[in-house]
Amino acid sequence: MASKSSVQFLGAAGTVTGSKHLIRHAGRQVMLDCGMFQGHKALRQRNWAPLPFNPKKLDAIVLSHAHIDHSGHLPLAVRHGFDGPVYCTTGTAALLGNLLRDAAYLQEEQAERANRHGFSKHKPALPLYTMEDAEAALRLLEPRPYRKSFKAAPEFEVKFRHTGHILGSASVELKLHGRKTRRVVFSGDLGRWDRPILRDPVLPKRADVLILESTYGNRDHPPDPEENLARIIRQAAERNGPVIIPAFAVGRTQEIVWRIRLLENEGRIPV
Repeated sequence: MASKSSVQFLGAAGTVTGSKHLIRHAGRQVMLDCGMFQGHKALRQRNWAPLPFNPKKLDAIVLSHAHIDHSGHLPLAVRHGFDGPVYCTTGTAALLGNLLRDAAYLQEEQAERANRHGFSKHKPALPLYTMEDAEAALRLLEPRPYRKSFKAAPEFEVKFRHTGHILGSASVELKLHGRKTRRVVFSGDLGRWDRPILRDPVLPKRADVLILESTYGNRDHPPDPEENLARIIRQAAERNGPVIIPAFAVGRTQEIVWRIRLLENEGRIPV
């Protein structure tokens, strides 16, 4: 990038969680994603460290999608002084109403449990953030449509494109204007083509800087997962047993439910 511009990786680097990428340009600061760290204890403890950026100096936050590892630190940023706009798609805004409140509820519930049973070294145990913080963050959301450019801050022009990951998910094209316009593309989480329910990913035509999260970059996906799913369900039904499917509550579950209904309609599994 130009000498007066920079990108700082504050999460989703060395791990696929805690997505936060700070763009500095023309004296302004815009954060791409504001995610919480999830996973093993060492990662979760990073949520309690002092914020590696000054929320009061952020001009805006731009979210790729609603999963908590991309949005879950918003209430904490707001608690520490961020009061600017949070730009996202309409679908992401709709999901965040559920996800941020749920995350805050879990934080409060875990703190209450720790205090009741005395297993926290902190007296009293406190939540990372509260429902009040989540509500304050939700009031900052400013939904924007796909494929239409908008200004996130002076000299920052943003456009969302479909990524086929979950409802509302988007890649972010960021044009940094100045003596020479530079185009930064942030992938967010990319889905696959030809999936039910979701639109296919839309690829950017060019980028000067590409920020790419390669969560599934080393995976080979089976060409027909439906037959494996049907076989497992038939086997379980034959022995009158349960089928337990670990899945993201937002995203994977809706596709699995859709596929199970399709298999029932086609007579490939019992109802």
